[in-house]
Order: sequence, then C-alpha cells, then structure tokens
Amino acid sequence: MTARTTAPTVRTALVIGGGIAGLVAAMALRKAGIEARVYEAYDGSGPRSGAGGSRFGGGMTIAPNGQQALEAIDAAETVSAIGTPVTALGLRSWTGRHLAQLTAPADLPTTRFVWRTELHEAIAAEAESRSIPVHRGKRLLDATDTGTGVTARFSDGSQERADILIGADGLRSTVRRLIDPTAPKPHYAGTLTFTARVPKTELPSTEGVLYMCYGKRAYFAYQIFDDATAAWSANLPHREPMTAAEAQAVGAGEWLKRLAEAFTDDRTPAPELLAETPPEDLLIPGPTETMPPVETWSRGRMILIGDAAHATSPTSGQGASLATESAVELARCLRDLPVGKAFKAYESLRRPRVDRILKHTTATATATSAAARTATPKPAGPLSRALRDALLPVATKVGGAGGAVWGAWQFEHRIDWDERAM
Repeated sequence: MTARTTAPTVRTALVIGGGIAGLVAAMALRKAGIEARVYEAYDGSGPRSGAGGSRFGGGMTIAPNGQQALEAIDAAETVSAIGTPVTALGLRSWTGRHLAQLTAPADLPTTRFVWRTELHEAIAAEAESRSIPVHRGKRLLDATDTGTGVTARFSDGSQERADILIGADGLRSTVRRLIDPTAPKPHYAGTLTFTARVPKTELPSTEGVLYMCYGKRAYFAYQIFDDATAAWSANLPHREPMTAAEAQAVGAGEWLKRLAEAFTDDRTPAPELLAETPPEDLLIPGPTETMPPVETWSRGRMILIGDAAHATSPTSGQGASLATESAVELARCLRDLPVGKAFKAYESLRRPRVDRILKHTTATATATSAAARTATPKPAGPLSRALRDALLPVATKVGGAGGAVWGAWQFEHRIDWDERAM
C-alpha cells in the first residue's frame, strides 16, 4: 500500500442519476473527500417509467463482489440488513429435470436476493445519513465542458456546475450521448419481461436456491422463501417490440393469462406460482433489451459508470454489483489522481473485468445453446432442448474447482480502498 500525501484535485462532482450506481458513487466520492451532488430525473410523484404493478419493484441479486465493494465504503449493511440469502443457482428443464446446481465459494459473502425498491430505499437512506444532496425532478438536457469544469442544464431551466460530471443514468443515458453522439443504443431482444412477488404460496421453500427453468415456450426463474412468500420472473417471446407503456396498457390480468398459457405444459412450479400471483403484484417492465459494447466511456471532464457504460444481461446476476464496483473504483481514482489520469486509470481497471464478464455470459450461452443462458432466453425446438439438456450439466462444470462453482472468479474480486490508484 502506498500512502496518500495530497488532497484530491477534484473537489466537486455532479452525479446524473439517483439509482443505485449514482448514490453509491456519491457516497464513495464523499469518503474520498470530494463533494458530490446527485440529480435524478424522477420526481417521486408517481410510478417510475416502466414500473407498473408491484410496489416492491423487480427482484435482483447482489453478488459477493458487489457486497465487498459496498464494504469498501462502509455500506455493506445496506444489503445484509434487507437481503435474503441465495445459496445456490439451480437449472431445470421444462420437464422438471434437474440439470445442474451451482454454488458460490464458501469463504465469500453469500449472494443476497433483494427487492429493487427496498434496496434503493436502503441506499438512499444511507446516502441521506451521510448528508449527500439528492435533487429530484432534474432531467438533464445538456452539459458544457469548459476545460476547468462542467455546467449541466436541466429541463426545469436550472443549471449546476462542478469540476466533473458522472453519468450514472442507466441504459438510455443522456450523458453517454453527450460524450459520444454515435454511441450505441439498446436493442430489443425479442421478449417481454415480467416479475412478481407472491405474497403466499403453498409450495415448499427452495432453501436458498434460486431456480432458472428453461421452459418449453418461455423462460422462468423463481425462489420460494422460508416465510412462504416467493419471487419469480419470466421472459415471454413477443415478435413485435412493445414499449413499457404499451405492455402495461394490456393489463396485468391479461398478461397473467398469457403467461399461464405459455407455461401450461411445464412441469415446474411456474403454473402454480402464476396462479397464486395477484394482478396488483405483477410488475411489467416491458421489453427485454441488450446493449452493444460502449467504446467511449469518457470525454473531457465527463465519464460513465454502471449501465450507462457497461450494461450486462439480466441473467448475469452482476448488473448492480458491477455498477457498485465501478462507482467505488472511480472515486478511488479521483481521490489519488488528476482528472485525466484518474479517468484513464478507472477505465484500465474496469474494462478488462467488465469485458470478461460480458464475454463469459456470451460464451456460456453459445456452449449451452441460445436457449440456455442468453440475456433473453427464447424457446428451443425439441432437438435444441435435448441438446441443451445434455450439454448444460457438463458445461456448468467446466472451469469449476472440481465441481459446479457459480462464478468463483467473478465473486472473488475485491477492491482495496486504501491502495493508491496508479
């Protein structure tokens, strides 16, 4: 470890986006001695775009590496206090056949299942306790880099200035467009996403196992908790793209009916969990989308983190964790280096890891057929299903330490906050 002898050259930062990545970035910057202000487009007056349905928001997992990144800024308890342990990942075919079970290394924090809304509330409360200013109803329109700072202009006519601007504004990032007008946009992947919390089920607990089921017509994931509640998500093939608003306009009752028809032949818990789901608890996020690699992460005094820079597939289980890592690493680099060098150091630290995880997800999907583990698994034909079910038990063990280890190299990543960035 190299001792730090100087204060950060960056003193202030505008963080665009008040989601998980933005709030974690602001807390990490504060710990690094940099004043950070968060600007969020959502004003809190109604459901977020694409939300609909459940007050819990979608379910998600925070991997051990994400928890360790939070630990670096003394915020790991935000996940441990609300999360439910996920001890293994189980893979099943539509016939109910067990294909594989993946476990994480025992010496790492246990993966946690969280409801997105609860996680956001917990992190927002932690940010508030650290006196992080969060300004809502601030939709970014444009930003000007003067060479010594950045001035941001918002849709309400206000302007704000700081030494740097950080884009943590998600898949449809405005900051990404400002940095590179030719940057890629999300692509519709051929399915619609649905998720729900089941308030009570008669099915037995899965005892910490999160199951992914490759259905005959659609993909279904679920976990049943010890308190007899459950969470599930489904990707339903849909030829024509629909916006979130269009999907929500169809109505939760109608979608539950269509989902029940899609899973009617599956010998998994999908039909029963769907039948037990109240329409008001169905979340309809809308289209499942993929994001091509973003080549340009920074320009001048503006830089990207989280989904704005490196969106992962929904089934990777690494989206929030990678965003958290990037937020913490960027703060560490800005603590120790001037802006230009800090941005280069951040990118050199993050790109190889992010690229490896994205390539790993793609390679796994190729090895086990397109229906096995893509961002939006589509139904396979009889031959493809048979091939997938034969290959998955073998493919999931390749690279494991003598067995089926769930992403050991991904989970073992740890950030040493006290180490000087170079």
